[in-house]
Amino acid sequence: METGIAIWGELITILVMAVALGFDAFSLGLGIGMKGIRVREIIKIGAVVAIFHILMPLAGLYMGRYLGALLGNVATLAAGGLLLLLGGHMIYSSLRGDAVQSINYRSSWAIVLFSLSVSIDSFSVGVSLGMFPINLWLTILSFGLCGGIMSILGLMLGSQVSHRLSEYGEAFGGVILFTFGVLFIL
Repeated sequence: METGIAIWGELITILVMAVALGFDAFSLGLGIGMKGIRVREIIKIGAVVAIFHILMPLAGLYMGRYLGALLGNVATLAAGGLLLLLGGHMIYSSLRGDAVQSINYRSSWAIVLFSLSVSIDSFSVGVSLGMFPINLWLTILSFGLCGGIMSILGLMLGSQVSHRLSEYGEAFGGVILFTFGVLFIL
């Protein structure tokens, strides 16, 4: 009976962590989706986010405690800075109209940057989890599924909201990204 309780406790803990890590992907997906995005791109971004939500905790698990403590704050600051730049650029380009080239979220490079920025915290969690005996497959698959699904939900919701906000959708999405960048840095 004690073993069954421990298994359920581990499962619930991993799922709560997976959902918590997926909220970044959801929130930032909401901001990106407000720019206006097609279903094919939503699925593509969701899949890349899911892969990063698998790879980053795996890297954290294998990199170990020392490296995570050394780079944890630097990685978070870098992710925050990236989000500040992306959000600021979206706000600027929406206010200036056609005069400024907006970030193309359809490009592979932008998708990788977006996925990396929402998966940085998964690395730190992976480092922490590396100190405990865990079910590796359950953990990384839970993180990947939650990250991918939550990013898709955020992108879809943002896309629906952008139709209602019209030209202000990109600016509002930029404000969301910028706000998360500030929160990452603080």
